[in-house]
Amino acid sequence: MDHRKPRDQAFSAAMAIPATSASPDQEYEEAMVSSMQGLPKKLDDEHEVTMPLIANVKDFSPKTVEWRRKSLVTFALTILTSSQGILIAWSKRAGGYDYSVTTANFMVELLKCIISVGALFQTWRKDGVNEDNRLSMSWDEVKVYPIPAILYLIKNILQYYIFLFVDAPSYQILKNLNIISTGVLYKLFLKRKLTTIQWAAYALLALGCTTAQLNSSSEHVLQTPLEGWAMAIIMALLSGFAGVYTEVIIKKRPSRNINVQNFWLYIFGIIFNAFAIFIQDFDAVMEKGFFHGYTAITVCMITNHALSGIAVSMVMKYADNIVKVYSTSVAMLLTAVISMVLFNFQLTLPFVLGSMVVSIAVFLHSHGKATK
Repeated sequence: MDHRKPRDQAFSAAMAIPATSASPDQEYEEAMVSSMQGLPKKLDDEHEVTMPLIANVKDFSPKTVEWRRKSLVTFALTILTSSQGILIAWSKRAGGYDYSVTTANFMVELLKCIISVGALFQTWRKDGVNEDNRLSMSWDEVKVYPIPAILYLIKNILQYYIFLFVDAPSYQILKNLNIISTGVLYKLFLKRKLTTIQWAAYALLALGCTTAQLNSSSEHVLQTPLEGWAMAIIMALLSGFAGVYTEVIIKKRPSRNINVQNFWLYIFGIIFNAFAIFIQDFDAVMEKGFFHGYTAITVCMITNHALSGIAVSMVMKYADNIVKVYSTSVAMLLTAVISMVLFNFQLTLPFVLGSMVVSIAVFLHSHGKATK
């Protein structure tokens, strides 16, 4: 055994640890550090077992982590988006809702706030409290959140009433109108120039949404009544304005912890939804109870809305528009397929063609990025 000692000592010297006290775990950790600092990467035969693990360090490069994060957000947003409309449609009973939509919306905001606070506590435990994750009480920072909160309140309540006129697949199609409102608002308020491709995409998007709603088997030209179209357009405007405003707030301070920003947005959402309950459903809540009419589907819908809101904020903060593009396009397909099983939804040629045109329009819009 003596003839092996010089080799062990040489290895230990290269790793900067004593040969007599190093455990296998310590050798592995030091070997990783050495390989990253340009020290000898080729260990002797007795330590080659650690090399595959060291080689895998490159799998955790910033680009790899970013790609994995975007992939995860895209997948999550796709599932949440496609199931959102289905759950709302599923929660209807006899053309209406047994539960109060204002209390449901209140619970969505409350759940989002709880999730954000939990994530914030986890951050404080891991990294400590600093200027970027501190829960500021400064009115100068907080005063920007009431506007998007009240816009989201109106938009979120409005979507429940849209489902009184449309089915889940049609809702997913019409929801893409917010791309047009978002682009126009970017131009008006952020002074961004829209490319020719983007304007063409908006025209295709409007054409696709209209085509998908054509009804060849009825005396009515469109499947969706005018009331549904009016609500969809109003919701698109509200969603676009709230989205642009929120994105500006979130990206104005990139280093600010997203959970702090979300916390204040959701706090004001809770306050405004409480007022909505008082104004619209106070008597019903006092008579029947806050959770009257709630079912397992209602709970799933509330959870879905909460997670969707957080996922969208993560996209605004960390990802790019292409994530929303893929999610939107796939969600339209998934919603149609699932609705065929659950609600006997019948695919029509106009709906298929309209969906294809909308997908192409969304794709063109994402690749014809707006310039400042």
